[in-house]
Formats: sequence, structure tokens, C-alpha cells
Amino acid sequence: MVSDSAKKRLEAKKAAKSAKLHGSAKPSPSVSQSQSEANLDQLSSKENGLASLDINGTTEKNILESQRAVTGVLTSRPTSRDIKISGFSMSLNGVELIQDCSIEVTIGRRYGLIGANGCGKTNFLQCIANREVPIPEHMDIYHLHQEAEPSDRTALQAVVDHIEAEVARLNALEEHIMMEFGPEDERLQDIYERLEELDPTSFETDAIKLLTGLGFEQKMLAKATKDMSGGWRMRVALARALFAAPTLLLLDEPTNHLDLGACVWLEHYLKDYNKCLVLVSHSQDFLNGVCTHMIWITDKRLTYYSGNYDTFVKTVKENEIIQQKQYEKEQNDIKHIKEFIASCGTYANLVRQAKSKQKILDKMYEAGLTKPVQHRASFTFSFPDCEKLPPPVLPFVDVSFSYSGKEEDMLYRNIEFGIDCDSRVALVGPNGAGKSTLLKLMCGDLYPTRGDIKRHSHLVIGRYHQHSVDVLDDKMEVIEFFRHTYPNNMTFTREVDEWRAYLGRFGISGRLQTTKIGQLSEGQKSRLVFGMICMQRPNLLLLDEPTNHLDIESIDALADAIKAFNGGLVLVSHDFRLIDQVAEDIWVCDKGTIKPWTKDIRAYKAKLAKTMKV
Repeated sequence: MVSDSAKKRLEAKKAAKSAKLHGSAKPSPSVSQSQSEANLDQLSSKENGLASLDINGTTEKNILESQRAVTGVLTSRPTSRDIKISGFSMSLNGVELIQDCSIEVTIGRRYGLIGANGCGKTNFLQCIANREVPIPEHMDIYHLHQEAEPSDRTALQAVVDHIEAEVARLNALEEHIMMEFGPEDERLQDIYERLEELDPTSFETDAIKLLTGLGFEQKMLAKATKDMSGGWRMRVALARALFAAPTLLLLDEPTNHLDLGACVWLEHYLKDYNKCLVLVSHSQDFLNGVCTHMIWITDKRLTYYSGNYDTFVKTVKENEIIQQKQYEKEQNDIKHIKEFIASCGTYANLVRQAKSKQKILDKMYEAGLTKPVQHRASFTFSFPDCEKLPPPVLPFVDVSFSYSGKEEDMLYRNIEFGIDCDSRVALVGPNGAGKSTLLKLMCGDLYPTRGDIKRHSHLVIGRYHQHSVDVLDDKMEVIEFFRHTYPNNMTFTREVDEWRAYLGRFGISGRLQTTKIGQLSEGQKSRLVFGMICMQRPNLLLLDEPTNHLDIESIDALADAIKAFNGGLVLVSHDFRLIDQVAEDIWVCDKGTIKPWTKDIRAYKAKLAKTMKV
């Protein structure tokens, strides 16, 4: 429905157009119809270009168009806000990821896009964002896949600048349609609806509300984005996306680098998104709280389900039970028919019956038999048994820390605690409270300003953080990299077949083992990092957001590996489910202190929801 104000605006524009073109029923003959459509496509695609531009000004499309091949035909009405594309296939570097299926997205639905690492989730979002499939030009798209660019602009300015650019684009698009196609063009109605939503008089007020909801205080609002951490710049990008409120919002792991409080706020905000959302997330909690439908990429197909993630899991199990029963019934029927035919011999009356039965069998084969349920080999790995050290293993004694060294900048003051090989600690608290800093102090990347941190002489730390994948050489093949990193010597020998078996434990098998690391998904790279951690045989794990980029199956495998590990653990994560599975103690880092949380992580989430006023 078009609002009354939008209708009035449309009528006013029609009248102005009529006056301007008085005596002329056609646009200027100097511009051809095809040229006009091409210009319209260019204007329409600026929204996507704005959303997917990286900090160097290079779009993903320019980077990936030579690697990704996509086909698809628009079968929904070009003027419809719902999209259906048939015959969709997508390949990357010659490897087919999705084969001959349909893309169907409907306004008012919030889709969770799920599938194993490397199945094509990120590429699927990118090809839609870049309009590599025929999405109508009137559909505005925002693709959130990275942090806001660092610049001298403040968080507030960065959000307002983005929305002002969008309003300018819409005005230019409206003017082009008016001049080239006339005021009766139905696309104008959607443009006027968007302009009504984006009211310039309330830009700053609305932007402040969003940024405040995402955790920005007054001081942070005035801070230049170049001086912010990745987590805070991700919040700026999120605020842009939510403020733009496009018809089609594409979010790729939006909770990465967010703290638990921001995750709770975002979950509650998105559950009321009334346009169309396609979301990639590894968090079952987040998918359950936000999504109305699920899209599962499996066996190179897009399969659609109604309901949230838990409903999807239940439906898949029920469908598999039905499928297996149908398969067993068919196989039993086939067995009895074949036995009957074989027993008929050459008796005339029995031969006729045998031919009749054979026709039944032929029809069953022609119609297609039900396939047996085939479960993909589950991904499991384990941390190696380690030397269990007697306490104290990692004691903090009256530790204070400041990056500047100044007393007034102290991030922690006079903290005391100990980490042992029996510890199972999750650190929670807002971004900027110092959770990652604490891990850096534990492993020796930073030194206390005051106080003392003692480490057991036999302590071996296995560390994962958001930049861990940087140690991988993108130009090398997987096996080549591991053989180069861990060469054979007098005390260590491992042949190619042994490396293949080792990497297979981390879900890197078959052709992936001879694939260049740069062509792997981020989740597959993360698995390689865990493979490297296991090579160290650590007795203490320091894991900072280990679930970023891992699929749900891999997170469950990680949880199982942690629970079976006989060493210590300190975990920073925004995944409530992982914390719930592996943490025995929860420590809240905030305002320069570390305090134990006496309840479970679900109670902490409820407290955050109340504090965030969602």
C-alpha cells in the first residue's frame, strides 16, 4: 500500500511533469529506450555499489567476477517486490556449488541461510548483492559483510553520510524515471515510499537511537572511525544497514566481533524487520530469535523450510524418518516382485503374471525410486592429551594495566586470580572492557603496568583469535603449507598420507587438501588453525571468538573437543550456546574489574536483554 503522503507526492510530480512536457507526449528523442534503461540500471545499482565497496574503492564484483559463474532466469513479475529466479546455478573456480534450483525470497520473511563451511553461503549473498542474477532494478539491496571503513568521520557522521547518499541516489533515480518514462511509471511508487521512510529532518536523531542501542555512548559517537576497533566499526556498519532498511537486507555473520550485549540487542531489533532479510549466522540462538524461514544449502541445492532453526532441525528429522520408511518399503516391494518373477518359470499362465509384475517394476523405476537417507560424515576432532600441570599455572598478582602506562587510563586495576589446567572460564562483558587484552596478558603479548603474571615453566598455550588465519599462506596448497610449516626432522616424521589423515580430522579432505588456501572459505581456514593449535599439544587454550566463520556442525565439534580436553580453557565468545556447553565459570569484565557471575549464561542473556531495553 502507498501512503497518502506518497500518493500526494506522486500526483504533484505528475502535474509538474505534465507542465514541463506540455505539448510533448514523449521524452527527448535524443535518448534511446535502451540507453534510458541502461542509465536506470546504473542508477539503481549504486545502492549496491555503496554497500559492497571496500576501503580501497574496489567492489567485490570486480574481484570475483572472473572466478564465480552464475546463471538464473527471473520468473517473477519484474515489478513484483517478491523475487523468484529459476534455473539458478553457481560455481566458483570451476567447482559447482549450487546446481539448477530456484531462488525464492518474499517480503515480510526473514531467512536464515545455513550450510556446511565451503558450501557457498557467502558467495550466494555476494552474487545477489552484485545482481549477478536478474534482480529487478527497483529492488534496493544492502549487503553487510564487513566493518565500516576507517576514516576521520565520526560514527554518527558515517551513518548520516551513508543515508544522505542513499536519498541522493533515490532522487536521481526518480528524476530519471520521470524524464525518460513519465509520471505513470509504477516504479515511482516504491521510490516515494522509500523517500518517505528516509526523512532528512530526523537523520541525526534516528542515527543516534540506533548507535545508542548498539552500545555507543556520547564519547564514542564523537570518535573518528579510524580510531575504533573492528568491533565498533562493525556496529557502525550495522547502524547503516538498519537505518537504510532496504527492501532486501543481506547480512553475512553480523554478530562477528560484537559483544553479547550487542548480539542480544540486534536479535531483538531484527525479529521485527518487516521487509526481506537473508541472514548467514552460526549462532543457533540468533537464528531462533530472528528467522521465520530457513534456506539450507545441501547437496548443491537450495531447500526451503518454514520456521526458525529449531523447527528446521525437527522438520529435517521427521522428513528423514518418512524418507527412510518409504525407501525400505519400496526395496521390500521390489524384492518380492523379483522373487515372484523368478519363480514363474515357463508356465503360460504364470508368464503372463510375471510380465504384469515386470511392468509394475518398470513403472517404479521410471517414476524414480526413493533414495536412502545419507548422513554426511560428521566432523569431529580432538585436542591431544596434554601434560596436566599442578597449580599455580597462570596466577595474576595485583595486576593493573594501561596501554598508555598512565594511571588515569588504567583498563584493569589490582586484579588477582589464577588459571589452572582444570579451569573452564568464559569471559563476558561489553566491547572495550578488556577481554581480548586479558588474553594477551595471559599469553605474554602484553605486560602488566603494575603487578606480576607468573607462568608455569612447562605451560604451552594454544591460542585462537580473529587474526589467527593470517599465519596461513594463501598461495600455498593445504598439504604443502603443513609440510613446510612442520618439516620432518630427527624427532618428527610424517609422510603425505599421514598428513592427509591428519587434515581429514579437521574436515579438510579430498580435493580441499590440494587446494590453495586462498580459495578456501573462512570457516575452512579456521579449521586449519585448529589443526595448527593441536600440533602444539597445548595444556591451556585461550580462544577469542573461535566460532567466527565456523558452521554450526563445526561449533558442535569444537564444543565436544573442548569438553574432552584435559587441559584448561579461557574463552571469549558471543555464542551463548557454546558458552553454555563448555564454561563452568563465567567472569564479567567491566569497569576495570573481573567479577564472577553466579548464575548460568541464559540468566546473563536475560539480564542483558533487560539492560539493553529490548
